[in-house]
Amino acid sequence: MARSESPATKSAVEWLVSVAPDPDACRWDWERNPLGVALLPAGRHWDVLILPGVLGRPALDLLARLVTRPGPVLADFGGSRLGFFVPAGTAARWLGTGVRAAGRGNWIVVPYPGRDTGGVRWLVAPDGTGTLTDPALLELALHEAAALVAERGAGEQGGSP
Repeated sequence: MARSESPATKSAVEWLVSVAPDPDACRWDWERNPLGVALLPAGRHWDVLILPGVLGRPALDLLARLVTRPGPVLADFGGSRLGFFVPAGTAARWLGTGVRAAGRGNWIVVPYPGRDTGGVRWLVAPDGTGTLTDPALLELALHEAAALVAERGAGEQGGSP
């Protein structure tokens, strides 16, 4: 039975499969894979910066205050890591401790937009327009998030001897 989808979801799917070597195989994977995911190559239209969840979650909250809509963001099993979709080429230039950069030559596990999966999920689903997170804004958000995390850590270690 065919699923009814919004035009935005259809547009997001088309945007995602446009990077697949075989878009029909990608769609087939989404339908047949028991986890509801497909592998897509980074480095064509987007790269992905993968951050520890403890830093990625506050960075996403900060980004949401800076822009109308950040680019797509994935969370893995339990939210221990977040993946921010940024312009292609960013991975080759990104320097950051604890940040894994997935660009050309890397593959990303991607769920179908708007569907629950067995693990990885969209925190911010693609909108189909090609909106990506601005790396400069992400860097600012990460600096602020790191300061917040450090402040919380210092507060937890304080107290009476």
